[in-house]
Amino acid sequence: MTTDIYDVAIIGGGPAGSTAATLLARAGRRVLVLEREKFPRFHIGESLLPFSMKAFTRLGLHEKFIRAGFMEKFGGEMCGACSDKGVKFYFKDGFGSQTDHSYQVTRADFDKVLLDHAAESGAEVREETSVERIEFPNEHVELGITAKDAAPQTILARYLIDASGRNSIVSNQFKLKKNYEHLKKTSIFAHYDGVERDEGIDGTLTRMVRGIDRWFWVIPLTRERTSIGIVLDAAVFRAAKLSPEDFLAQALAEQPLLAQRMQRAERVSPVHVAADFSYRSTKLHGDRWLLAGDAAGFIDPVFSSGVFLAILAGEQSADALNEVLDHPRKRRRLFARYERIINQAMNVYLRFVDAWYTKEFIEVFLHPQDLLQIPPAVNAVLGGNIGNRFAIKWRMSIFYLLVWLQRYLPLCPRRTLVPKKAPAPSETVRAIS
Repeated sequence: MTTDIYDVAIIGGGPAGSTAATLLARAGRRVLVLEREKFPRFHIGESLLPFSMKAFTRLGLHEKFIRAGFMEKFGGEMCGACSDKGVKFYFKDGFGSQTDHSYQVTRADFDKVLLDHAAESGAEVREETSVERIEFPNEHVELGITAKDAAPQTILARYLIDASGRNSIVSNQFKLKKNYEHLKKTSIFAHYDGVERDEGIDGTLTRMVRGIDRWFWVIPLTRERTSIGIVLDAAVFRAAKLSPEDFLAQALAEQPLLAQRMQRAERVSPVHVAADFSYRSTKLHGDRWLLAGDAAGFIDPVFSSGVFLAILAGEQSADALNEVLDHPRKRRRLFARYERIINQAMNVYLRFVDAWYTKEFIEVFLHPQDLLQIPPAVNAVLGGNIGNRFAIKWRMSIFYLLVWLQRYLPLCPRRTLVPKKAPAPSETVRAIS
């Protein structure tokens, strides 16, 4: 057993953990990152939001992103499955916009850039290392760890950030995880080459196609590669009694907006499935620990909020702990403040997601009106502005009111969200063996 003690131990080397590690190490803290896997590894959540750009500047990552070849993303597009055209939104037009772009990333590469950057910034990073036990004696945290081809070891730290993802060790230990029963969704997704795109910056946009009981994402990752997925009620997928591969292929073929663009596409990855991913931890801090990233909660893949919330939590947890390490008496206030900030951000997206799964949301969104600058406010939230400004809050309240009224009054054209029958493609989508 070692008597050496770290200032902060971080479980998980994803965006939340790597962000916190970089900032704390740069502040002169002794930081240890414990990552169960070996990077790079596959992960979903590939579209970044512009309100993370300040954090990337603070972390000093933009040059590395350029060297990695990450695609700049300038906005998004939402479409109804029943129509041929959607509504595009560009980040530069968002209310209070501070940048015109973010990035589309292959997460395996993105996460490795962040984790390597944390190590280069002074954090100690141990990959292929699992945390088997956590205890909280007075004045420190004790972690029992096992590494590949190594004997079990005990690590001591003053504080802990649990950024270990949806299977959060601390959350499971204290039974904090609460699933959202009304959001029991399943996502099925894969990567494709050869998907047709628009020209110019429109070819960088994240596209979402809303159907009556499902929605699709189309995210360009590189010049050739595209991430495509479907999200729907888990019960609908189970009732189909199809393999994930067959279900995804059939669902895409039924959507003319997608089938037309995929006539020459080739699937170049396995088909992945994620289920029951909407949850929240009822508490985000204790005396010696903070939950960050997916360990704190995950709402829904729509609007690409997952990485944004992880980066936000990484920043906020690092700032809180950096001050607490110097001023321990501020711990209770700063930890409570951290929890309020992260919960507020998740609440913004939970309300947005709840509205998104109504037909009225897309009816209102696809009929934008230059009224009280409401579209720019919605654009801002889509870009990661969590609505702290009153100017955005009241405009979003009106937007939600319009969505609610649309249920009873046809303020905007009604839409079936049922796709027209797609013509048979000249070529079927080919898949890797």
